[in-house]
Amino acid sequence: MTEERNGTPLGTGEADEALLDVGEVDGALLDVGEVDEALLDIGEVALRSGLAPSALRFYERKGLIEPAARNGLRRAYRPETLDRLALIGCARDAGFTLAEIGAFLVARPSDTTLRERMAAKEREVDARVRQLTRLRDSLRHASVCDHDPLVECPDFKRAIRNVNAPEDAP
Repeated sequence: MTEERNGTPLGTGEADEALLDVGEVDGALLDVGEVDEALLDIGEVALRSGLAPSALRFYERKGLIEPAARNGLRRAYRPETLDRLALIGCARDAGFTLAEIGAFLVARPSDTTLRERMAAKEREVDARVRQLTRLRDSLRHASVCDHDPLVECPDFKRAIRNVNAPEDAP
């Protein structure tokens, strides 16, 4: 039995060429000429998101984003993909793995395991913010300190020691 696409047997050239202008979303084929004019090609998404096209293709292989259609061999994305990419970037900055991000993107309110992981990550981020605040404070002191040499300033030394000190240390 020959597989068909749009009523034309695959492998005949005609259907194969037609596939170049068709994308698939949730199993439904979309012809670029029939979809929303607001679709963005991969180059535009790369430019607006600050990511390389190879990163977009990588995220697609990982199931994190999906093209809405294809224009020839070029992927076309809905504008909402930019929001998803921003979310992926924030999650990566927070230290989530791509697998965790993928789970987050499809999570339901009943997913307690993921919610626990997110709460743990929130605590990690809070600790990092406190550490960075201490680092900022030490740099702020260093920028105005008159002690010669600066590295011998008792206040600066104390501030530097405290940057990586455990939370409960004095």
